[in-house]
Amino acid sequence: MHRNVRRGRIGWVRPATVVSDDDRGLLLWIGRGTPVAHEVADDGRGMRAMPFTEWLTRSYQLATGVWAGPPLLMFLPAGADHSVWWFRDGATDRFTHWYVNLEEHAQRWDDGAVAGVDMVDQDLDILVQPDLTWCWKDEEEFAERLAHPEGYWVPDEAAVRAEGLRVVATIESGGFPFDGTWCDLVPDPAWTIPAALPAGWNRPPVR
Repeated sequence: MHRNVRRGRIGWVRPATVVSDDDRGLLLWIGRGTPVAHEVADDGRGMRAMPFTEWLTRSYQLATGVWAGPPLLMFLPAGADHSVWWFRDGATDRFTHWYVNLEEHAQRWDDGAVAGVDMVDQDLDILVQPDLTWCWKDEEEFAERLAHPEGYWVPDEAAVRAEGLRVVATIESGGFPFDGTWCDLVPDPAWTIPAALPAGWNRPPVR
């Protein structure tokens, strides 16, 4: 279970297949149609559908659905405060771009029948094209939320941007994992998509 946690609440849940797990980090795959859950307000709207000030006044629930995006490969470098996602074209299944998700590094948990990683998404992201050009993503959203520290889960804007700039240095130098690694990875037919979220997916966060 790949889970985002916001101030002790589950923000979203995505079951994933473990592709590899070694000294470099954890590599996960999420297939189209994977059952997922995400936090919505009491009126059913998601956080991005309203001003953050309104979101802070609402009560919440977890709604279930399916991953409608293209197959997604995600790499969580060991101990790093970011992850890297490989997006693919839904029609051709070819690599299109990287997405750097800035986040507090994941904490692992294992209940036996189900295991997972819990991280805190820090909202500011980086889009990276195959030619290694890049740009920040969601800067306005990040700024809007930082203006409300009493309800926001990111305590240090400077630390988030510093992590982003460290990744940018790797991007611009073409270092791993922006060196073509896994861009041609083909999902193994044995990687199945669960029919439903398994029991234990909503266990209390470890963060």
